[in-house]
Amino acid sequence: MVLAKVLGTVVATRKDDSVVGHKLLLLGNVDAKGVPTGASVVAMDAVGAGTGEMVLYATGSSARQTKVTDKRPCDAVVMAIVDSWEIGGEVIYKKGRDD
Repeated sequence: MVLAKVLGTVVATRKDDSVVGHKLLLLGNVDAKGVPTGASVVAMDAVGAGTGEMVLYATGSSARQTKVTDKRPCDAVVMAIVDSWEIGGEVIYKKGRDD
C-alpha cells in the first residue's frame, strides 16, 4: 500500500467496457511525513475518495482484489481513505486538520 493525496479526477470518454462507470483519480504519492514525492499514478476509486483527501492505494495484482476492480484491467486502486496517521506519538496527518 502507498500513501497518496488525491490531486483530481481523470476523464476518459473512450475506455474498455469493463471500466465504464468507474471513477478514475489522479494521485500524488507522499512520504511518511506527508511531503509529496513527485510521483503520481492514476487509480480506480473503490471507496468514494475526493480531491484533497489522503488515501491508501494498492498496485499490481493486489489492485484487482476489490469488488470494484475484480476482473477489470486495473493496475492501481484506491482502497482506503486515511483518517489519520502518526509516527512515534506525533500526529502527522489528521483528516480535516490539514486537507
